[in-house]
Amino acid sequence: MSSELEFENAVKKILEHIGEDVNREGLIDTPSRVRKAYEFMCSGYKEDPKEIIQKALFTSTNDEMVVVKDIEFYSQCEHHMLPIIGKAHVAYIPNGKVVGLSKIPRVVDVFARRLQIQEQMTEQICDALNEHLKPKGVAVIIDARHMCMEMRGVQKICSTTVTSALRGLFKKEKKTKDEFLSIVAQSLHK
Repeated sequence: MSSELEFENAVKKILEHIGEDVNREGLIDTPSRVRKAYEFMCSGYKEDPKEIIQKALFTSTNDEMVVVKDIEFYSQCEHHMLPIIGKAHVAYIPNGKVVGLSKIPRVVDVFARRLQIQEQMTEQICDALNEHLKPKGVAVIIDARHMCMEMRGVQKICSTTVTSALRGLFKKEKKTKDEFLSIVAQSLHK
């Protein structure tokens, strides 16, 4: 039996377990649709941030902060497989090289499209950029809503969680950290 068919059969079992009729019209194609949705939502496991970054490195004399903010993402918590919806704000200080701006959101997506906890995702994005771009510093802030807190459990609608990771100059120099925070402050909790 193919892994695709195994996945679809597992979805059928879930539907039956919750009391649904897997043969009713609206659910006939649901197992296939769910499989395809999960293949997309978990596609980050098949991508390498190193390849993304190294394909778009350019020599530059710029040594000032580069910030890409309000990067929307969707992920899933690894505890309940429910959505995490948020924005990432990423900055780095070049050290002889810059990366194509579109690659930063792609790196965010690599880690967002995996089962995650927000704290770890923040670190992973920061570490990938730090390791493969080799800048003077990297900063990442993630501001997100967790459906595992809103749809079930404590049911706290619209609460957000903010996490950060700092490397290099962002961690060592308060002035650099403060500049980054002032740039992204207006975007937090929108």
